Amino acid sequence: NRSYSAYKNSSLPTLEDKLLFILNYMKTYPLQESHAQAYGMQQSQACQWIHLLLPLVNQSLADCGELPARKEEDFNPGEDEAGLFFHDGTERPINRLQEPEEQELYYSGKQKRHTLKNDVVIDEPCKIRFLSDTVEGRRNDKRLADESGYRVPKNSVLAQDAGFQGFQLEGVAILQPKKKPRGGELCYADKVRNRLISGIRVRIEHAIGGVKRYRIVKDKLRNWQPGFRDLVFETCCGLHNFRLNFRPWHYKPITYLNCLLKS
Repeated sequence: NRSYSAYKNSSLPTLEDKLLFILNYMKTYPLQESHAQAYGMQQSQACQWIHLLLPLVNQSLADCGELPARKEEDFNPGEDEAGLFFHDGTERPINRLQEPEEQELYYSGKQKRHTLKNDVVIDEPCKIRFLSDTVEGRRNDKRLADESGYRVPKNSVLAQDAGFQGFQLEGVAILQPKKKPRGGELCYADKVRNRLISGIRVRIEHAIGGVKRYRIVKDKLRNWQPGFRDLVFETCCGLHNFRLNFRPWHYKPITYLNCLLKS
């Protein structure tokens, strides 16, 4: 319980130095040896600082209200927040595991490599409102959404892709592109509708891309400490939400949403 005080010869003497250290590590995700060399310390010291500072950044974002909800009971938007929502799955590469059973469990046929997966829910301004648990890459998007149990306000619109085929929520309109029939082709009207839906759904791709500006959740994750892989993605989602508060532009309102729902 001893209070913290920085040593005079500390490599990170001020709060600003510590914040730069951890944000730079998350943004560029270098080897710990090279990151430690840049800040004049040993690799073991850099490792200790990383695992000390990352939870503090996460807690600071939680105090600012920028972290996404992680449990169903924590994600309770009121009916006055009804509007347009999006959800999608995202994967992160990891090193190939040693055990054959784990290799099969974490292998993603879509990505052709071993991955971790999360489902994210965003609102119309592209803030991430809900983040599912971190699971193996083989898990289907719809199955993960069913297990997470998240809900959006009634009378809302939920945009999704074909990976959530059959996913429904009570009192919520689902906006999903129409799949091409087996052995057939879509008509011209369906193709136009799919393009319009894709123009709306690009927002969640932008949100996921905003999270993966931090290469620690884009490159192959090398850290195996328990809980780190989930904590780092949650923290990057919070940093994305925090950054949106200072974005100088906003998406234009969607004027043709009702036409797509009726078609």
